[in-house]
Amino acid sequence: MTKGAEKKQRKAKAVAEKKETTTTTTTMRETVKLISMEGFEFVIDREAAMVSHTIRSMLTSPGGFSESKDGVVTFPDISTPILEKICQYFYWSLQYSRGKETEFHIEPELTLELMMAANYLHT
Repeated sequence: MTKGAEKKQRKAKAVAEKKETTTTTTTMRETVKLISMEGFEFVIDREAAMVSHTIRSMLTSPGGFSESKDGVVTFPDISTPILEKICQYFYWSLQYSRGKETEFHIEPELTLELMMAANYLHT
């Protein structure tokens, strides 16, 4: 192989590696992992997670929150069914916040625990 061909091959390889790294980083930034107290993981769109002022602060604060680096937020006091309902609300809020009014259904048995979690998350 000639020097010119080797140089082109190395350059193409470097571009491919950079593209792969960029794609992985972009994908990681576009989603956020929320973990319930039982350890169940919800991977949701970052935009949806930003509905919560608390999560937004954790993910965007320059103060060094590990959440802003990792995109992983653990909630040791929020159960899986409540965190699932919260994730559903985030998507509902994005879809309907500026449009026609629709109701977000909440099961009565989840109401109290959901209100406490919503208060913490500022949603």
